[in-house]
Amino acid sequence: MPNNERLSILCPNCRKLISSDEPSCPYCGLKRPGSFWNDNFWTRGYLDGDRFIRNVIVVNAVLFVLAIVLSPGSTRFSMNPLDFLSPGNRSLLLLGATGKIPIDQFHRWWTLLSASFLHGSILHIFFNMIALKQIGPLIFQEYGGHRTVVIYVLSGVGGYVVSYLASIPFTFGASASVCGLIGSALYFGKSRGGAFGRAVFQQVGGWAVGIIIFGFLFQGINNWAHGGGFASGALAGFLMGYQERKPQNLLHRAMAGICAFSTAAAVLWGVVSAAISLLPARGL
Repeated sequence: MPNNERLSILCPNCRKLISSDEPSCPYCGLKRPGSFWNDNFWTRGYLDGDRFIRNVIVVNAVLFVLAIVLSPGSTRFSMNPLDFLSPGNRSLLLLGATGKIPIDQFHRWWTLLSASFLHGSILHIFFNMIALKQIGPLIFQEYGGHRTVVIYVLSGVGGYVVSYLASIPFTFGASASVCGLIGSALYFGKSRGGAFGRAVFQQVGGWAVGIIIFGFLFQGINNWAHGGGFASGALAGFLMGYQERKPQNLLHRAMAGICAFSTAAAVLWGVVSAAISLLPARGL
């Protein structure tokens, strides 16, 4: 007898339990949901919120350590907790920090993607990753994996475009992308309404207010990037919709693939170019 359990899968799009040999998902209409194109390690990475968040945190942590390793002579061990264990600006520039200087002087437009994965101190990366860990699961639940990837990446780009237009010379950090997740959550809560929508709006609104206050209390915070991230996330949520109103579709999948590939290429190029630039200087 065939093993019926092995014939059952979760639809890669709507996550409903279906048969793997269905020609299309009876719930969301996805064609050939059991095919390798729709159900593979790559798409599962989009659909597992915990895995996506963990991978983003790992990439940020690895690049933070690499930035310190590549500039040991300029790493700051300040007693100021906001500056403690801070990589040098040279390594951050080479790895993909963005702003007017990297873009206008060195024509590094790709840094609009890579800058979201670099951080200037141990507390900088800690607070951003804690915020991602808190808000990320909600966005995965309400928007789905593919749209979450798009929101995260494009909010970072949008925030840094606004920052560039405001003539911020040098900037980096995941806060623009995290603010984009918050912006999309605010749009969801306001749009959905009801008790749940109001609860989401109020809770996430507390995050937004806290970030705004923090940005005005401390120097060196890129409020332009935060504002651009909020606006980009809300706009992305509005344009793409959320699960209750519109299931994820092929366009969302394609956009997520483009965002993920472009970001990976930008980050990898930053690492390679930094290594090439610094190796001769260290006599290797």
